Amino acid sequence: MNFFFKILRFGLNYKQFAFLNIFFNLLYAIFSALAYVSMIPMMQILFGTTPKTDLQPTYEGIGQIKNYLEDFFNYKVTQYMNQDNGKALIFVIGIIISLFFLKNIFNYLAMFVITFLRNGVLMDLRNELYQKTTTLPLYFFSEKKKGDLMARISSDVLELQHSFLSILELIIRDPLTILFSLIVMFSFSVKLTLFVLIFIPVSGSIISQIGKSLKRESDLVQKEQGEFLSILEETFGGIKIIKAFGAENTFVKKFRQSTNRFFEFSNKLLNRQNLASPVSEFLGIVVISILLWYGGKMVLADQTLNGAIFISYLGLAYNILTPAKGISKAFYSIKKGDAAAQRILEILEAKDNMEDVQEAVDIKSLEKGIKFDKISFSYNNTSVFENFSLEIKKGQTVALVGPSGSGKTTLANLLNRFYDIDKGSLTLDGIPINKLKKKSLYKLTGMVTQDSILFNESIRNNIALGNRNATLTQIKEAAKVANASEFIEKLEQGYDSIIGEGGNKLSGGQKQRLSIARAILQDPEILILDEATSALDTNSEKMVQAALENLMKNRTSLVIAHRLSTIQNADLIVVLNQGKIIETGTHRELLAKKSIYENLVSLQTL
Repeated sequence: MNFFFKILRFGLNYKQFAFLNIFFNLLYAIFSALAYVSMIPMMQILFGTTPKTDLQPTYEGIGQIKNYLEDFFNYKVTQYMNQDNGKALIFVIGIIISLFFLKNIFNYLAMFVITFLRNGVLMDLRNELYQKTTTLPLYFFSEKKKGDLMARISSDVLELQHSFLSILELIIRDPLTILFSLIVMFSFSVKLTLFVLIFIPVSGSIISQIGKSLKRESDLVQKEQGEFLSILEETFGGIKIIKAFGAENTFVKKFRQSTNRFFEFSNKLLNRQNLASPVSEFLGIVVISILLWYGGKMVLADQTLNGAIFISYLGLAYNILTPAKGISKAFYSIKKGDAAAQRILEILEAKDNMEDVQEAVDIKSLEKGIKFDKISFSYNNTSVFENFSLEIKKGQTVALVGPSGSGKTTLANLLNRFYDIDKGSLTLDGIPINKLKKKSLYKLTGMVTQDSILFNESIRNNIALGNRNATLTQIKEAAKVANASEFIEKLEQGYDSIIGEGGNKLSGGQKQRLSIARAILQDPEILILDEATSALDTNSEKMVQAALENLMKNRTSLVIAHRLSTIQNADLIVVLNQGKIIETGTHRELLAKKSIYENLVSLQTL
């Protein structure tokens, strides 16, 4: 239930609909009880037991309202019966129809207004989940499968709609219906009503026992749904490799194993859920049957209860059993939705250890430089850096080279503060990076990665990702510098061309040039190039490299490169191996040393 109340906090923005729902449900409950009470005079007319009175009653205050209404009703029925029994019957039936009509109108209005609350909660929940996932640090995503996160935002939220939010209309309506029905029933017979109240909790406890295992079963279903969504995501993302290596059957088998588990878990869950309705209906019939026996004795043997009142009493008892059944189903649904709510709250309540601290400051520009001072960093309990130190002065171009796994990209990620260092200090102008506001840090840095990360939007929007206020002229200029304008202008819709998911309508070189144009337009003071020219052909590489060299002038640049020909003009080349600096110097200085760097250059010129 804790998860249920945590989800309900999203309804605070729609509390006006909740108040309207309570108001309409209150009227529904009142008219629901009165509708069954109104059947008493009809039965009395049919059985010929109507109390007749020709004296019009006098209103004596709210305390006597029940007696007044009863006497006034009998007075009106007596008048009609003096004229014609048929008119009296039509009068009573008209009242019954009116009361049932009002009951159902208020029921509809209650459900109408609660719809806005339900859908509003779903909308806000999805929006907050999405916003939360975009602000969480990268290590959170490295520990979670994409498919599982997608399942939580989509199917788990949908499960809440069918479980938690679908019962919002029952929370007020059914208890109020039971309350008003019981008030009327007590006014008819205290003894019989107490007898009914003994059996309703018993039947409710039996139904609740069925739902105890629902949370566990539902949790298995939701987790398995996340599993096969992860397989789908991997399949669509790596379909070329799967086909190239003939691994279709392997993935089909893996997917079928997951759907088979989902099949088994779903069957257990639904079969347990389906058991609630027949059990609750059977128990309701048992209660009614016992009521017929006990109440029948009071009417026929003891003659302590009027027959017409007893028939109306049965209607009121049924009016209690239906919402009681609804409440038991609501409890059942909450148990089922608990698992989905828990998975959603794991994201919403996930702690971001990299949030801006209270004393975080803005950094407008880089004045002195960047300093890694005896930093240590581990990833998944694997040490990447230990007492690592490196200083990058303002305006300097520093290139990182070395074998895969030497820590080049990790160093760039630390500079972007995608991860926090374990020990030591990383400072910009002497300010620790964790004391800088992340937004100002990201405005200061621009990045071009080895994998061109583009979005299914227009070329214009992809280039202007970091600067949505850029004019078309500025976008075109950035594309021209990145050697991308030529192929863009050949497209049918030019800069308004949609490039497909991940830019799949473009070649690898074209995608990389768009990524470079995006970084150029952002005009950052710190430029991080992670294999920025790796996907370009020789001619394009030369042109883009020249553009990048112009771009890097008067900027602080960190360049990661495997193609050593692209970093010959770097101010400082740092050779890394297993997280340690092996040697440093300019291109000429390192060649003169005839050591590791010279060997790497020789291998690439063979």
